[in-house]
Amino acid sequence: MRIAIDADDAAVNLKEIIYKHLLSKDYDVTDIAFSKDGTALYPEIGYNLAQRIRQKDFDRGILICGTGIGMAMVANKVQGVYAGLCHDVFSAQRLAKSNDGNILTMGERVIGSELAKLVVEAWLSSLFEGGSSEPKVIQMRNLESKSFSSLK
Repeated sequence: MRIAIDADDAAVNLKEIIYKHLLSKDYDVTDIAFSKDGTALYPEIGYNLAQRIRQKDFDRGILICGTGIGMAMVANKVQGVYAGLCHDVFSAQRLAKSNDGNILTMGERVIGSELAKLVVEAWLSSLFEGGSSEPKVIQMRNLESKSFSSLK
């Protein structure tokens, strides 16, 4: 599994902690570092990573900002991207298992680093289960397709 991670200037500390943690666990993780100089705003950082997921450069992505809310909102503007904000293990598992989410967002100002590591691990170790969630995910993707096609 190829994982991308990025953050805005409000979350560089947590991004570095998560990045190093994933490397220590032998994950194939890339720090996109879109805003090396810290001047880019979260919308362009999140949109850039989401586009990389859409293009299949990476299988999953992690976006971190102050709260995680803005990153989730902007990532979900990209067709084929399903981002969810999670600050607990159960929600992270459900993001993957029930919703087939491919981007996890978190907020450095909201979650501690040790819990963030557990949340990331729970999400990465969870796979979409289908079952009763499958018709809902199919419907969500159909609605997404309808919405994006109406923009053309």
